[in-house]
Amino acid sequence: MSIELVQTLYAKMPTAVEAARKQFGRGLTLAEKILVSHADNLATQVWDRGKAMLALRPDRVAMQDATAQMAMLQFIQAGKKKAAVPSTIHCDHLIRAEMGSSKDLLRACDENREVYNFLESAARKYGIGFWKPGAGIIHQVVLENYAFPGGLIIGTDSHTPNGGGLGMLAIGVGGADAGEVMAGLPWEVLHPKLIGVRLTGRLNGWASPKDVILYICGKLTVKGGTNKIVEYFGPGAETISATGKGTITNMGAELGATTSIFPFDQKMVDYLTITERQEIADLARANQSMLVADPEVYESPEKYFDEILEIDLSTLEPHVVGPHSPDLARPISSLEAEAKEKGYPVELKATLLGSCTNSSYEDISRAAHIAQQGLKAGLKAKTAFLVSPGSERIFHTMKRDGFLETFEELGATVLANACGPCIGQWKRADGVKGKSDSIVSTFNRNFPGRNDGIADTLSFLASPELVAAYALTGNLGFNPLQDTISTPDGKQLKLDPPQGDELPAQGFAKGEEGFIPPAENGEGLAVDLPPNSERLQLLQPFPKWDGKDFDKLPLLIKTKGKTTTDHISPAGPWLKFRGHLDKISDNMFLGANNAFSSEAGKGNNVLTGESDLTMAQIARDYKGKGIGSFVVGDENYGEGSSREHAAMSPRFLGVKAVLTKSFARIHETNLKKQGILPMTFADPANYDQIEQEDRVSVTGLSDLAPGKPVSVVIHKKDGKEITIQANHSMTEQQVKWFQSGSALNALNA
Repeated sequence: MSIELVQTLYAKMPTAVEAARKQFGRGLTLAEKILVSHADNLATQVWDRGKAMLALRPDRVAMQDATAQMAMLQFIQAGKKKAAVPSTIHCDHLIRAEMGSSKDLLRACDENREVYNFLESAARKYGIGFWKPGAGIIHQVVLENYAFPGGLIIGTDSHTPNGGGLGMLAIGVGGADAGEVMAGLPWEVLHPKLIGVRLTGRLNGWASPKDVILYICGKLTVKGGTNKIVEYFGPGAETISATGKGTITNMGAELGATTSIFPFDQKMVDYLTITERQEIADLARANQSMLVADPEVYESPEKYFDEILEIDLSTLEPHVVGPHSPDLARPISSLEAEAKEKGYPVELKATLLGSCTNSSYEDISRAAHIAQQGLKAGLKAKTAFLVSPGSERIFHTMKRDGFLETFEELGATVLANACGPCIGQWKRADGVKGKSDSIVSTFNRNFPGRNDGIADTLSFLASPELVAAYALTGNLGFNPLQDTISTPDGKQLKLDPPQGDELPAQGFAKGEEGFIPPAENGEGLAVDLPPNSERLQLLQPFPKWDGKDFDKLPLLIKTKGKTTTDHISPAGPWLKFRGHLDKISDNMFLGANNAFSSEAGKGNNVLTGESDLTMAQIARDYKGKGIGSFVVGDENYGEGSSREHAAMSPRFLGVKAVLTKSFARIHETNLKKQGILPMTFADPANYDQIEQEDRVSVTGLSDLAPGKPVSVVIHKKDGKEITIQANHSMTEQQVKWFQSGSALNALNA
C-alpha cells in the first residue's frame, strides 16, 4: 500500500471540500467530502442527487478471480500497456468447499490451474498485484492491506462496501467499469442520495454488529438503498469495532445501496495500527476533519440526509433473517413461533461460520467463547459445522490462540480461506433436491440455491454468536437469551452471553501472505492463455447498433418475482466458465422464474413451437436465424452479485433490450456497458399486458437521448397493437455505448 497515494489525497481534500462548501452553500456529509475529493473535474461537475452522473477518479481497483477473468479479458481488448491505477486480483471464488482446507485448496489449484496461470501472468504483465489461492477473501484482504479513511475503491464484487468499515467509499462494480478505470478513464455513477443512520447506545449481551445490518435490512428492504449511500454517525458508531463496522457496510449491498460508510474514529486507528499501517493512521488523525462530516451535519442531520433512521444499540435484540431473502427479518424471540406458523423445518442440517461478512478476529473469538461453553458441558455440534476463515492472517491467529482447536473439537470442518459455501462453492453431501431443510450461516446472501445449489434449502442469516449456539443445538427455534440446552450428564446449560476481543492482544499471527507483486516492466511478458482453452476465451467486439429500431422482437422471457443475478447467471459449477463467454452463456436465466413456465429457466421457442427448452437454447436458435430477442423483468431486476455475465450472456445470445419495473444499480450499468438497452415501464401496470407470444418493437431509437422516453409497441398474436411508454436513464455517453455496441467499443473507437 503506497503511503504517497494517501498523502496526495489528504493534501488535496481541504481545497476540494472548501470549494464544495461554497458551491453547495452548506456543510458536507462524509460521503460528500469523499465524492468531491475524487471528482474528475470539480469545476464542471454537476451535483444533483438522484439525477446527475458523477465522473470520479477511484484510488484503487480490486478484483476477485471469478469476475477478474472477464475484467482482464476486457482490459486486454482495450489495448493498454499497464493499469493506470493501483489494482489487485484476489483468488477466493473458485475454491470449492468439500473436504477441508488443505485438500480443497490443492484440488482448486489443480482444477483451476489454467485460470490462475492466466490471471497471474496478466497481473504480472499489466502492473497488477496478485493474491494467490488461499491468501484470503478479497474484502478481508483489502481491509487488512488497502482500505484507508477517505479513499475511493471500486471492486468487481458487490460486497466491496466492506471497506466502509475503515471510513472509505468502497463500491461494487462490473468488470467493464474496472477495466475502464484501469485503462485510465474516469468512473461514472449516478449521484447517490444519502441515508443517514444515527446510532446511539452500545451493543450488549448477544447483540452484535451483524444484528445492526440485519435489522436495517428488515426496515429498508432489498431495494431501499438503491442509488443511495448509507452514512452512519452518532455516539453509538464510535463503540463498534472497525471490523464490526465492516460487517455492517458489507451487507449494505443487500439494501441495494451504492455503498455504506462510517466516520473516522479511534477504532479505525486501532485496526490500522495492528495491521502495520501506523503511518496511515497518523496521517488520518492529522486530517480527521476531512474524514468525518461537518459539525452542522451532526447537529441537524435532517437538513443533509434524504432519509434518516435511528437505532438505539442498547436495546437491539439479536436478529435472524430469511429464508430466501435478506430482508425477511425478525428478532430471535419471534423466530420459533414464526417457524411453526410457516412450516419452516426447525431441525438444522448445517451451520456455517465465516465469509467476508463475519470472519474477523472479534467474530471468531466470540463464536469460540460459545463453543467453549458447549465443550465444557460435554456437547458436540449437532449439525454439520463449517468454518471459513477470512484470510491467512485470520487463520494463523485462530490457530495460535486456540480457536481452531476449539472449533475442530466441537466437530467443525475448517475450510480454505475463501468464499466457499457463501457463493455456492459447496459440495453439500446431504442436500437433496426437492426436499426442504434449514441451514443457518453468517453469510450475506440467502437467495434460493445461493449456498448449495438447491432452491428448496431454507437459508437463514445470523451473527457468528448465534450460529455457534445453533451448532450446539441443531434447532432453529433455539433462543440462547432464554432457552437452555440439555447436556450429556442430564443438566441444563444456559449459555453466557458471548465474550471476545476486538483485536488480538498479541497482534496478528502471520503465515504465507500469498502476495505476488507485478513485474517492474511487463511489456516483454506474455499472457498465458491457451488457444484451445475450455475455461478461457478471448473476447470479440459486440456488433454495433445498425441504426434501426428494434422491430417485432420475440419475447425470450418474462421473469416473475425476484430476479437476481444469481437467477440470470447462476454460479456454483458454472464458475469454472467465467472466462469463457460462449460456454457460460449456456446457464443464462437457468434460475429465473418464467411467468409462462412452471419450471425455472425453461420456456418456449415461439418460432418453432418447441417447449421445455432452456433460455440459452431458445436464444441460440433465434441468434442463428439472425433474430434478436427481448426480456421483460419485475421489480429490482438484477439485484445481488455484481457479475456482469448476467449482462454479457444475454448480449452474446442476441438480447437487444430489457424492460422492467425497476433495476438494481450495478446490473443496470452492466447492461448499458454491454450495449443492451435497459428500460423501465412508465406505468408498471403495463407489465401485465405482455404475453408469451407477443412480439415487441422499440421505436424512435435514432432519437435516443438522455431523459427522453421511448415508445414500445406490443404486437399481439391477433394483430392488435398496444403502444406503451418506457423510460431509461442513459446519459449522452451511455447512448454512445449503445450506438457503438458496447462501452469497450466506444473506448476503442
